[in-house]
Amino acid sequence: MFSFNDQFSTAAKANFEAQLSALTALTTKAFEGVEKIVDLNLNAAKASLEDSAVTSRQLLASKDPQEFFSLFVAQFQPTAAKTIAYNRHFATIAAGLQADLTKATEEQIAETSRKVSDLVEDISKNAPQGSKNLFGGDLFGGIKTSLGTLTAGYEQFSKTSKQAAEVIEANFNNAVNQFTQAAEKTAATATAAANRARKA
Repeated sequence: MFSFNDQFSTAAKANFEAQLSALTALTTKAFEGVEKIVDLNLNAAKASLEDSAVTSRQLLASKDPQEFFSLFVAQFQPTAAKTIAYNRHFATIAAGLQADLTKATEEQIAETSRKVSDLVEDISKNAPQGSKNLFGGDLFGGIKTSLGTLTAGYEQFSKTSKQAAEVIEANFNNAVNQFTQAAEKTAATATAAANRARKA
């Protein structure tokens, strides 16, 4: 039979190892997400520089103001489409990262709760006579109740956070769709103006 000190020492060591493991997992997920975002930004910057160079050469090679204007207007739609694609890719990365971090946190909290509950149960079984009713009540029952309340509170917080993330994602998608529609209208208007300018 372990003494209380041995039980707490073993529990503290296990808890420290679990916390270290969770921190490592969360940090790894965060770095993976940041790495994807950096990669996305580097690719977007590279593509933007290449597109700018091509567009600049085309604009400088134009023979008259109408051709210049037509070439300039023609760049609106591809640029808008690339911006929309970038924003969607970024949102996908961010949503995936948020889901990974939430899942890892939930798993860690569930595991920690289980371990603490098992520890309390083990200590209550091995506690000396009379210590269960320490401080005028069932000490271990109170600890279990408090642990259950904390777990329920976290679950409610987690549920609310997920709902908020879903609302933010829906609002972002709505904004991207509105931007897409506005960009398409602008491109259509600019193309029509370029066509009228050519005919004139």
